[in-house]
Amino acid sequence: MIRVAAVGDIHMGPDSQGALRPAFETLGDCADLLLLAGDLTRHGTPEEARVVAREVAGLPVPVVAVLGNHDHHDERPEEVTAVLREAGVRVLEGEGTVVEAGGRRVGVAGTKGFGGGFAGRSGGEFGEPLMKEFIRYTRRCADGLRTSLEELAGRGCEERIALTHFAPVPDTLAGEPLEIYPFLGSYLLAEAIDAAGADLAVHGHAHAGTEHGMTSGGVPVRNVAQPVIRKAFHVYHLHGDRSGETASAGSR
Repeated sequence: MIRVAAVGDIHMGPDSQGALRPAFETLGDCADLLLLAGDLTRHGTPEEARVVAREVAGLPVPVVAVLGNHDHHDERPEEVTAVLREAGVRVLEGEGTVVEAGGRRVGVAGTKGFGGGFAGRSGGEFGEPLMKEFIRYTRRCADGLRTSLEELAGRGCEERIALTHFAPVPDTLAGEPLEIYPFLGSYLLAEAIDAAGADLAVHGHAHAGTEHGMTSGGVPVRNVAQPVIRKAFHVYHLHGDRSGETASAGSR
């Protein structure tokens, strides 16, 4: 059994230093790894990234992250990524990483993802160049996620997790205004997850959404935005049977 701690949308700034550290220091007792599902900062500045870095540096479990839209706002995502990586965080974008957890090889594939909407009510690659690029960017993110998941299967990972910021399914958006669904996620992410296979999909971004969802292929999806889970992190159990049952335990 693999214990996966996850949280997103912590939106840290200078005045929040130390807010999560006491809870994170307990991770060694209740989790095998920590996933950060984007929007780690408020405005995407290196200064804010350093706050996050101090919060997670030297934790007793591996830390894997993707960036969110807030982390891109200052248009310095490479600097934000560098700060986090210096603190030991594995920051992913269109790539995967392997974590030794609970005596098993766990693969995490990550991308920020992007919007576009969901089946029946989604944008398409038609019309103005800007609209085409909007959807093509989402498709590139989804393609990177699919390829990473497939590569992790080839690396002998016994469990695989898809980590995104934007939502792959509308289930976990319930509670958000319908008008903004196209800006909260894309069905292309779910298609990539189902095509490559995964045991769990984790995302953030939807502050007013709900925690539980599922892809059409049966992969459980969890919205771990902090305003949704209302704690420093939530822990899910992977049982390795591809049934996707993720019982919560050890929450903080």
